[in-house]
Formats: sequence, structure tokens, C-alpha cells
Amino acid sequence: MKDMNMEENKVAVSKEQRVYADWLHVGMLIGLITLIVCFAIYLSGLFPPSIPLAEISDYWCLPLAEYLEQTGYEAGWSWTKMLPQGDYLTFVAVVILAGISIICYMRILPVFVSKRNKPYAIIAILEIILLILAASGILTTGH
Repeated sequence: MKDMNMEENKVAVSKEQRVYADWLHVGMLIGLITLIVCFAIYLSGLFPPSIPLAEISDYWCLPLAEYLEQTGYEAGWSWTKMLPQGDYLTFVAVVILAGISIICYMRILPVFVSKRNKPYAIIAILEIILLILAASGILTTGH
């Protein structure tokens, strides 16, 4: 009885949906594994943190501007200069997890083009451009 209900509930999935989902799944796994490895490295003390673990809670309640001022950090992509420090290693995983959507859109774009699906191809191109601009820091709110 259960198998019949499962058969009835199946939904047709397009090729681009399947491709996007497969790439998203792989990207999520890579990001998750990277996050676990980087966090383990941070906890191990192999790379010293920029802020000692005992002091980090002192900064959590601060507004961003005050946090940046007190730590001497810069906003945006400046964290890439701090990668040798243990507390910044996990940012690599965050970038992977945040960027996987861009890669997924890039991967399904040829599927839309091969199907001659211009509206979705245009939407995918616009998504790619917008996500890259947002990630680059070019689009800001002025804060």
C-alpha cells in the first residue's frame, strides 16, 4: 500500500531542476566538509586566532562599526588577508556555501540554451550577474 502512494506522489522534475539540485547537493557537501575541517583546525589551535577564544565574547554585542574599530579589522573581502588565522578559516566554507548558487546557475544555463528557453536563460544570466555583484561588494547600502 505504501509503495502505491509513493508512486502516486511522484512529481515530474525537469532536467535543469535535477542538474541544479545535484550540483547544489555536491556543493553543500563540499562546503559542509570544509566547514567541519576548518572548524577542527581552529579548535586545535594549529593556527592561532586573531582574537583569543577567551576574549571573543567581548566583541559579540558590539555594533559592526565599533567591532571593526576595536579589532582593527576591515569590512568586505579583507578577511582573505587574515586566512592564516584560525578564526578566519571557516570563512572559506562560508564562501563555498554562499557561492554554490552561482555555480549551479552557471551549470544550468547551457541546459536552458540547448532547450532554446530564452526567458529562463536570461533569468539565469541575470541571477549570475546579480549574485556576483552582491558577493563582490560592489552593491552596497552605504552603511
